Amino acid sequence: MLVVSAMGKETDELLHIAAEVSGTRPGREMDMLITAGERKAIALVCMALADLGVEAESYTGSQAGFITDTNHTDAKILDVRADRIRAALEAGRVPVVAGAQGVSTDHDVTFLGRGGSDTTAVALAKALGADACELYTDVTGVFTTDPRVVAEARKMHVISFDELLEMTATGCPKPAMRSVEYARRHGVRLHVRSAFTWEQGTWVEEDPEMEHAVVAAITHDLSEAKITVSGVPDRPGVAAQLFRALADNAVNVDMIVQNASEQGHTDISFTVPHAQLATSMEVVEALSGALGAVSVSSDADIARVSVIGAGMKTNPGTAASMFETLATSGINIDMISTSAIRISCVVAQPDAERAVQVLHQAFELDQSLY
Repeated sequence: MLVVSAMGKETDELLHIAAEVSGTRPGREMDMLITAGERKAIALVCMALADLGVEAESYTGSQAGFITDTNHTDAKILDVRADRIRAALEAGRVPVVAGAQGVSTDHDVTFLGRGGSDTTAVALAKALGADACELYTDVTGVFTTDPRVVAEARKMHVISFDELLEMTATGCPKPAMRSVEYARRHGVRLHVRSAFTWEQGTWVEEDPEMEHAVVAAITHDLSEAKITVSGVPDRPGVAAQLFRALADNAVNVDMIVQNASEQGHTDISFTVPHAQLATSMEVVEALSGALGAVSVSSDADIARVSVIGAGMKTNPGTAASMFETLATSGINIDMISTSAIRISCVVAQPDAERAVQVLHQAFELDQSLY
């Protein structure tokens, strides 16, 4: 069974055409447009397979049994009724399924969002009881960091779901984070590998016997901007009012830091995607008077650099080593956030690649356990 994405830059081209035609771009019609790229691709793949003597059938997301909620452009899977796919396999035919799409409970075509083909593949693997789901990309697996930034980056042969989830949440572009979440929740083993070679890739699985490196990977993300609300009264409800207004405008807030109170006032800084910076500033500036803020400012030239490793749970000192390495390299830290297996720092965007390089060297990831 195959799950196919749109070809090349076709989705980008469809989005560009939509922007030229419409200023409103209704979600229902955008989903109808964007999913056309995958429908074209599955038909062409089946034609190519027919010429090779392989009996194949194409299926849209709705034909494959994907039932979603009613959110357009970023729908969530509610159920997978894969009876037609199962029947095709039992009859010896290869189902070729359009990725990233389904049909809503209102019977409309829906799009699962960017990277949705990975999620489609994982969901079908679960529905069919597959031994594993192979996710093909343009590199040979998951690396300790971006090989374009660090030439010594090494492919990991195995990684845990938790580690990969943190990586995809902090800048690792493949596979899509939602597909990893779905796979972990439903126990689907993943194999991330190259579409161009037969080389073994990276296996993603839960293995309690696996020996975890203290730090498994370094990621960086240039897609966020920082907003600072200065001089707000340090009283209950201010942060709730601020972030409720952002949530009501569908702004995805990531890192949040509130400074210690000084003379009854404090500063709140947080990061948002670049694409939502303008909306976020409009919301916060409109609210600043009600909050009692002195000023609102933004900085689009930041980057997040993260160290990730399941071994951090039982090995103290990782944060200190990270901060010392950045300080020795003259890289200033603006914000810090942590989880059980991740430490993230916001630095100036021009320092991001150098931060990745020195951290990769400091934690000796070219000699990773993986």
